[in-house]
Amino acid sequence: MIFRRILELDARLSSQMRVAEKPGLLRNFAIFFAHSGDSWFWLAALIIVWFFSDPTWRKWETVEFFGILGLAFVVLAVKFLVKRKRPEGDWGEIYRNTDPHSFPSGHAARAFLVAIVATVLAPPWLAIILWVWAPLVSLARVSMGVHYLSDIIAGTILGVIVALLGLQFYPSLIDWFTGSTDFMFW
Repeated sequence: MIFRRILELDARLSSQMRVAEKPGLLRNFAIFFAHSGDSWFWLAALIIVWFFSDPTWRKWETVEFFGILGLAFVVLAVKFLVKRKRPEGDWGEIYRNTDPHSFPSGHAARAFLVAIVATVLAPPWLAIILWVWAPLVSLARVSMGVHYLSDIIAGTILGVIVALLGLQFYPSLIDWFTGSTDFMFW
């Protein structure tokens, strides 16, 4: 009974945050941030940038890339275990068709993973930008009606856990990825 009340409160609060059906500047910002956390965008961008960046950036790019991939498997596993249906709505058809489950939010998980890894491996200015960006991505997913608040809270927690675990063994990842302890591109 208490679980049902929590879910009802979650749905009500999430609904109050929606701007998907309200044209205007706030909706446009929400659309931008909701899409800016897409995994395909991050993976493609990291691959492209990796080829043109100097050795100081490549460690961050490599760890982010493999972190995002690993996190995707974890998020999908949880989604298919929980099978919580996304909120009803018209916006975000691509998300609704390719991934009908909302719990946890992969965008929130990814955004916070990216920010945490940047805090450790990227310049401070980039980490600050990503720490501002991560909650905006998460809230935009609720605002556009493809997630509930609890989805982004769970996604945030999952992203933090996976990032902190990944940072414990990323040197081994770099060694494995390059086939040696001397990363020839650094």
